[in-house]
This record gives sequence, structure tokens and C-alpha cells, in this order.
Amino acid sequence: MSSAPPDGPDFTEHSLSSRLAYDGGLLKLRRDEVRLPDGGRSWREYVNHPGAVMVLAFLDPETILLERQYRFPRGRHYIELPAGKIEPSEPPLETAKRELVEECGYEASEWWKIARLDPCIGYSDEIIELYGARGLTHVGAHLDQGEHLLTFSARLADALDWVRDGLITDTKTAFGILWWAQFGARA
Repeated sequence: MSSAPPDGPDFTEHSLSSRLAYDGGLLKLRRDEVRLPDGGRSWREYVNHPGAVMVLAFLDPETILLERQYRFPRGRHYIELPAGKIEPSEPPLETAKRELVEECGYEASEWWKIARLDPCIGYSDEIIELYGARGLTHVGAHLDQGEHLLTFSARLADALDWVRDGLITDTKTAFGILWWAQFGARA
């Protein structure tokens, strides 16, 4: 049994004011004035994100689905697990099911929650819910307008090697693959 992390002083910051600094199609940027634990004041800028899901989709116990997709901000292609943004009022599991069909063309007969990831705690409130999916049936992909990606299957062992070798550098994907390699057999 593991021990609990250390408890300590309360460093909670309290919002004094909040304003929307930018309202984009996907992201919103907020600028808040906060009271610090020592009584001082400071500013916090952060991205409001609607949340996302990611799927570890198993074709068999040793084979998963991955995607190769160009990411404009970094100017290169990445290998990623299927993922997508949660739509307003959409439960995360429904998003996962929708994204698996849209991007990969598969439905799954079995779904389970694996983990929750807070990918950018210093500047965003984004949460990524990681789901597992098995019992896949190919039904055909329905990519969103302007979405271009290649879905392919890979041995989980190869994907783990690609994380180690730096071929997979997307944080959420590396997390999902490493989490499964460490804890998946026991989940």
C-alpha cells in the first residue's frame, strides 16, 4: 500500500477579479487578479478549454489504433492516440465514442474509464479523460471538415518503444501508452 503525499500549508490563491481577455473559436483566455497566500496580489492568465477525451482502442490485447496527424503550431506530423474536444453538454464517454468513429472508423462493444490527465496546469484548465475500448467493429471514418489524418494499427510494444525513442512526443499520447504499460494489466 502506498503512502499519502505530504500535506502542508495552504497556498490557495483567491480570485479578486476576472476578465475575458480573448474569446476564440476553441479557446478563451482569461486574466484574473488573485490574492496570494501571503496577502499580496498578482495576475494569472490561463486558457479556458472545453475538455477533451483520448482513447486507447484495442484491436486485440497487443494492438492499438494510432493516428498520424500534422499539427500546425509545431509545424510537423505527430503520432497520437485518437482524441477530441468535448462538445457543450456532451458527456465525455459519448465524446470518446464519437471520436473513435469519426477519426478511426470503429465502434467498440466495451468501454472503460482509465485515467484523467491535467496536461497544462500552469496555463490551462484543460482536462483529458482517457478511455479504453475493445471489441472493435469497423464502420468507416467520418472526419470533420478540414481534418486530415492517417489511422493505423501498431503493436503496443512498438508504441512503447516509440515513446522511449522520441518518435512519440505528444504528452497525452505518451501518458496513455506509459500508463497502460505500467498499470494496464492490473486495471
